[in-house]
Amino acid sequence: MRFTLIICTYMRPNPLLRLLQSVQGQTLYPDEILIVDGSTNDETEIILTQNYFDNLNYFRVSSEHRGLTKQRNYGIARVGTAMEIICFLDDDTVLEQRYFEELIKTFADNETISGVGGVAINENNWILAEPNKYYNKYHYFQFDEFVYKEGQRNVVRNYLGLQSNLGPGRMPDYSHGKTCGFPLNTKIYKVDLLIGMSFAFRKKVFDSIHFSSYFEGYGLYEDADFSIRALQFGSNVINTKVQLNHYHDPSGRPNQYQYGKMVVRNGWYVWRTKNRKPSFDAKMKWHSITILLTLIRLSNIFTTKKQKEAFTEAFGRTVGWLSLIFNKPKINMKEKL
Repeated sequence: MRFTLIICTYMRPNPLLRLLQSVQGQTLYPDEILIVDGSTNDETEIILTQNYFDNLNYFRVSSEHRGLTKQRNYGIARVGTAMEIICFLDDDTVLEQRYFEELIKTFADNETISGVGGVAINENNWILAEPNKYYNKYHYFQFDEFVYKEGQRNVVRNYLGLQSNLGPGRMPDYSHGKTCGFPLNTKIYKVDLLIGMSFAFRKKVFDSIHFSSYFEGYGLYEDADFSIRALQFGSNVINTKVQLNHYHDPSGRPNQYQYGKMVVRNGWYVWRTKNRKPSFDAKMKWHSITILLTLIRLSNIFTTKKQKEAFTEAFGRTVGWLSLIFNKPKINMKEKL
């Protein structure tokens, strides 16, 4: 199957180079690589001039097309007509050697699959459950013979009965799902949500929909929104053999206030994209969890050294939540190129 890799980047020349070097060492190499660069300097262009990669096309975009959502749509519009699969990677990832081989095999083996995501092995905290050992259900999540130690926010949600009633990658009626990922057990799991750091879709999906203009700018949760709308074309899966490392480079990220505001408003948008007419119970749970997570973030003022970041993010979450009373986002399920 012929496939394109699109990498949208912004002011990260060195992380991008590391990613491309890992692409170069793949057992299956992309038929086309499109770099869509929104940088405001020449450093990325210079580093790509100094380092050659087969099948690579570089696009430096102006402010008109800058931002993750716009850059992704810009790249999609320039994919070759013969391509069958379009892959996306964050510019601060590094691939394991068989990444594309396992990814394309997933599509080839099952025609009903329209979207495939990978797993970040350097962030994977699953361990094999020990036989006959007791794991407190409020502090640990057990799944497929593996166990995952819950973080503070999920422990509190467990005690309050606000945890997701579905498995990882699935979105309950009240939207706040499990964020623990999957154990590295070579299995494939059907999911609702794929993560933008590592996902791919059949090209036919992009012939009908594109990334929503609502998320233009930093684009928080635009991957979740697209994954949900892509379900109308087939199933989404996570293949735990599709492996990479994700290093979360801090450059190019918004300030904590804007981030906190987007967490709530964009989270609401994704929730209502999946569940257009939620029940009263689902509404109560969504708002309860949103308030709870804001309070937990506010408490980080006293539990972490980054007090300013904790306060400004909590303030942004609060403003975002209150803004929903007067100015709810308008949802568009069928945005096209």
